[in-house]
Amino acid sequence: MEYKIIKSGGTGEIVEKKSRFIGVTFPISSEEEALSYIEKVKKEHYQARHNCFAFSVRRENGSAYERFSDDGEPQGTAGLPILNVIRGAEVNNICIVVTRYFGGTLLGTGGLVRAYTDAAKEAMSVSEIHTVTRKMAVRLVMDYPDSGKVNFHVSTAGYETEPAIFTDKVEQLIYVPYEEAEAFRKKVIEITSARAEVTFDSDTYR
Repeated sequence: MEYKIIKSGGTGEIVEKKSRFIGVTFPISSEEEALSYIEKVKKEHYQARHNCFAFSVRRENGSAYERFSDDGEPQGTAGLPILNVIRGAEVNNICIVVTRYFGGTLLGTGGLVRAYTDAAKEAMSVSEIHTVTRKMAVRLVMDYPDSGKVNFHVSTAGYETEPAIFTDKVEQLIYVPYEEAEAFRKKVIEITSARAEVTFDSDTYR
């Protein structure tokens, strides 16, 4: 199983009939974190007419906890369109706030839906999206001469690592795609002529 998150947020802006719509995305892990970002945006844009938002937090069972707000715009014209952008992109653990500075011309419900949708999409387009996959954390304890050969294999494979710990041995944690864990263990044993200690620490999503 895999799913998408944003690693870093972004800001996008559109202008519709002199109204400015400023969209911003934030990576979040909880409702509390989302609400904190929303308050931060409201304080930054305290002169704006509306600060509409939507967010989605992934639960442990894979379902989504979602909330949205029109913040004074006609019902269904702001928060839900923003949430639909999140759903369409299939991104988890994300909050989008779209700030509107009123330009003096009414846009109508259709115009508002398009504007909030487009501003959210602009912000999403400049966000860094990361696909989270199931990994096995593999702990290696190696002799110094073996560590160079193992690390060459690890870097060639593109595996994510934690910084090594150097004592009388070299200890390192490697994150390997779950389905490749056993093959990786066998490869390390082969490279080090069975001198390395290889243990499966835990499976995680990264």
